[in-house]
Amino acid sequence: MSEKPTVLILGGCGFIGRNLLTYLLDNELTQEIRIADKTPPQMAWLNEKQTRAFESDKVEFCSANLINAASVRLAFAPHPTTGRAWDVVINCAAETRSNQDDSVYKEGILKLSLNCANEAATQRVKRYVELSSGCVNSSDKAPLKEDCKLEPWTGVAKQKLKVEKELSGINDLSYTVVRLPIVYGIGDKRYLMPRIIIAAIYKYLNETMKLLWNDAMRLNTVHVSDVCAAIWQLSQSPKTNGQVYNIVDDSASTQGSISNLLVDIFNINVDYFGIVMSSLTKLYPTDTVGEINDKHMAPWAEICQRNGIENTPLTPYLDEEQLHHKHLYLDNTKLKDFGYVLQQPRLTRDLLMEMIDDYAKQQLFPKSLTL
Repeated sequence: MSEKPTVLILGGCGFIGRNLLTYLLDNELTQEIRIADKTPPQMAWLNEKQTRAFESDKVEFCSANLINAASVRLAFAPHPTTGRAWDVVINCAAETRSNQDDSVYKEGILKLSLNCANEAATQRVKRYVELSSGCVNSSDKAPLKEDCKLEPWTGVAKQKLKVEKELSGINDLSYTVVRLPIVYGIGDKRYLMPRIIIAAIYKYLNETMKLLWNDAMRLNTVHVSDVCAAIWQLSQSPKTNGQVYNIVDDSASTQGSISNLLVDIFNINVDYFGIVMSSLTKLYPTDTVGEINDKHMAPWAEICQRNGIENTPLTPYLDEEQLHHKHLYLDNTKLKDFGYVLQQPRLTRDLLMEMIDDYAKQQLFPKSLTL
């Protein structure tokens, strides 16, 4: 019987990285795991299960700023006890904050990823997996395949696609790229969670939640458990070398379908400004975002105070990019043809409640809003 592979997760304290860690441990898929991140686990807002995972004998944490080449070499160094090199390297690390300067994305995505990919090639790792963005183009008519025309519409996606292009030119690199839509699940703070919080605020205010654009805007989703399982299966197959895969569920989620679940959870009403009225916000995008955030931030602080929450990483704050009229609509045929079977094919009320309840249990989300 062959030995189980060793795994290096770059950016492993983040949302997807921590879930990947628990997935690998729960399914006993690996022999050794190293987490490399500039944020220590103690400061990463881990829940109880995730904290236990980081304390496992199989897991080693390495503090690393992967923009720095010397730090990358340290992260890739063989295991200190066994001396084994890393078989699978999964890059979850990236600058993911919206509306940053191009120079910030260039360093925190392009430079970081190429540092890691080049080191993976030098170390001759068996498979390097790069997490990329699904915001490669905007289409509302047909879901986009992996070979679609590329017109990225976020700062993150623009640099991620540059990374994808560069990977193909690195000698001795066995790699796979996965493009992701809106990823949700336990530990999400930036994807669906702000929408959940905003809906909760409208319950508190007893007002109709009125959103920009309309209910038809496509916002494709995937559960983090499917991201983790698909990454692992793709990393173990020789036929995925040099390939790009969309990891997306079958929900064909839209702003309307997501909002309808939130309406059900929080017993609120929802309405839309429509295309014509919403288009006027393009004239003064910064003012529009400011007004929206002003509307939500004060009540959120009030709710948290009333529930005895003094500190939480959760926020209803939205960036300009999150308010653009862009469709995120991806085709998962290639992933299914590979043989992957979705564990959570559809976004459901129960899966959203699982996220809310997890944060409420940690006293990071107001319990009064879950009643």
